[in-house]
Formats: sequence, C-alpha cells, structure tokens
Amino acid sequence: MKILVICQHYYPEPFRITDICEQLVQNGHEVTVVTGLPNYPMGHIYDGYRNGKKRDECINGVNVHRCFTIGRRSGAVWRFLNYYSFMLSSTDYTSGLREEYDVVFVNQLSPVMMAEAGIKYKKKHGTKLVLYCLDLWPESLAVGGIKKGSFIFNIFHKISKRIYKSADKILVTSTLFTEYLNKQFGIKKEDIEYLPQYSENIFSADTCQKNKDEYTDFMFAGNVGAGQSVDTIVKAAALTKEDKYIRWHIVGDGSELENCKRLAESLGADNVIFHGRKPVEAMPEYYAMADVMVVTILGESVIALTLPGKVQTYMAAGKPILVSSKGETNIVIEDAKCGICCPPNDAEALANAAKKIAKSDQLEIYAKNAVEYNETNFSKEKFFKKLEIEFYD
Repeated sequence: MKILVICQHYYPEPFRITDICEQLVQNGHEVTVVTGLPNYPMGHIYDGYRNGKKRDECINGVNVHRCFTIGRRSGAVWRFLNYYSFMLSSTDYTSGLREEYDVVFVNQLSPVMMAEAGIKYKKKHGTKLVLYCLDLWPESLAVGGIKKGSFIFNIFHKISKRIYKSADKILVTSTLFTEYLNKQFGIKKEDIEYLPQYSENIFSADTCQKNKDEYTDFMFAGNVGAGQSVDTIVKAAALTKEDKYIRWHIVGDGSELENCKRLAESLGADNVIFHGRKPVEAMPEYYAMADVMVVTILGESVIALTLPGKVQTYMAAGKPILVSSKGETNIVIEDAKCGICCPPNDAEALANAAKKIAKSDQLEIYAKNAVEYNETNFSKEKFFKKLEIEFYD
C-alpha cells in the first residue's frame, strides 16, 4: 500500500509518528512523509536543515519531504508564523503532487491546519483521508491563553469543523474525544474510531526496574508546558520537603520549565530535581530511578480529555502511576488499578497522595497491573492491526 503521511513534525524531532512510519515500512508499505523543518522544542531550525538542505531524505525506508517552515521561537506571533508557513508550503507541495497514493494519513498534532495539505491532495485525487487526532482543536488554543468564545477562538472553531468533517475517518486517542467531536462538529460516531497510543518497545519492567533504597522517588517525564501543570508538582514537592524519604524528578523540557525552576527555588523545594530533556533511548535509565511515575494535567485544559502517550509508557515500564487530573487518564488508571488519582491543580492533594502511595504496600501490585493492562489494551501489535484495517476499510 502506498501511504502519504502529513505531519508538521518528524525525525529528528521527538515524535512518535517516526516510529509509526518506520513500522509501516517494515510491514511492507511504501511510505512518504510531508513534514516541516525540524525546530521543536527550542523553536530554532536544527543545524543541517537550513538554507534548503535535507529537503528530501530517505530515513530507514521512509521517504521524507520537508516543506519550508519558520521556526516557532517564542511568543504568539512566531507561533502563528510557524503554523501558517508549514500549512501554506505543504499545501502548495501536495497540490502539485502527481504521484498516486492509496491513502492519506494525517497525524494531527497542533495546529489542526497541518491537515490542509492532506485535504488538498484528497480533493484532487479522490483518495481516502484518515486523520489521527492527537490534539483537539480549537480547544488546544485555550491552553495557550485564547479565551473560549473569543473572536479568534470562534474563527478556529469554524476552521476545525471544516477540517474534521473533511476526513473520511477520524482516529482518536481518547474515548472523550468521540463525544466532543460528535457534539461540537456533528461528526458521526461511526466515522470515529478509538485508537490509543502504544508504548515504545525499549521500555519494560526489567529495563526500568529501580534498585531499592531508602527513598521513594516520584518522576514526571515529558513536555513541561502550560497544559501539563508541572508547577503543581513543584508545589507538592515544597509541601513534602520535610518528608526526607520523598524525592521528585522532572525529566523534560518545555515552555514552563524555567518558570518551574524559579518556583522551586522560591519555595525552597530542594527535593525536586530537574534533569532536562533526554533522548528517548536514554529514558529507561531515568525510569529506573523512579518508584512512581507522575501525570499532572491542568484541570480546565482540553488535555484532561486526552490520554497522554506517557501513560502507556509508564505502564510498559511497570511503574505505579500517581495522577493529578480529571478525565480520560483517571478513567484508565482506575480501570487498570495501577495507581492513585487526585484532583487537578491541587498541590496539597498531590502531596498527600504521594505520602499515601509511598507508604502503601500495593506498589508491586500496581506495577503488575500496569504491565498487564498495557499488554492487553495498548500493545504495538494491536495498534498497527487496527490502523491498517482503517487504511484498507
């Protein structure tokens, strides 16, 4: 099968779409990716990709074409330029594509407009378009400070509706996405399929096992952005700094990292350790530092509707999970019986939950349940079987 993939982000940026495409090639498909110039997360175009370099590559069997993109840098204006530069350049590219593909697969992160290139190709060639919705728009704008009901929000509501209704099939990572798309945009439920993310194969209970010591180590790993509410972890750390057996670790980078560091310093939270961003292949050794993995999600954020991909990875690593959120993550953790949930944005509740789980005799049971639930519900094999069914259907 010839598959045209549209996604603004691809290797060397740290996104799972790279693994998806390479696995599709291993499964016997011919895959071409239309993507942007790598600049995430720091916002500057990577060395080696400027001035027209590496516009066309073949990476592990995947044909990659990179369209002009302005680095996102910082601030709303630069982000707008980043979003629209890729949308315009990629749409221009696909409008001139003569090669025939069997299916268009849009891996839709932010912004939703990255799907425009796929829609353009679909309309010209009559090709089926499958959209994998990982970021829900326009709700994701609210995380960035755009008020719901505002002029800008309403404009993007109309844009999002048109884009989502242009897809032949929408795949969602959360059951709550189905309800949203149905109620907000009138997308028929039969045109939406639940396809949760999977964990990378490098994570397992064996490779991520911690050597026992006198500490209970809690770890957050991933994007440190506004929607992740990592400041709640820092505040909880400050509330537990007298509990010398508790330590907190933050592994990752993002727009709120420096704010979180300053907050930790101002609160005297010397029991929280910032490790910075690490390559995915190095992450098992960091997971091996942790007794419990942490998920924090901003309470009023659309992210609460999602099931972050880190949840599957935490489970595959055989780690109990401490959740500060409300929404899909809570549903899954409670169903899996692999951790403890507390309300979002509540540092005191998180601190108390950390003390509770640290003293619990259920940690080994939580870990075992996490692995079993992941294997049953989030295996890589199950993911690709369902994805390929949607391509052929």
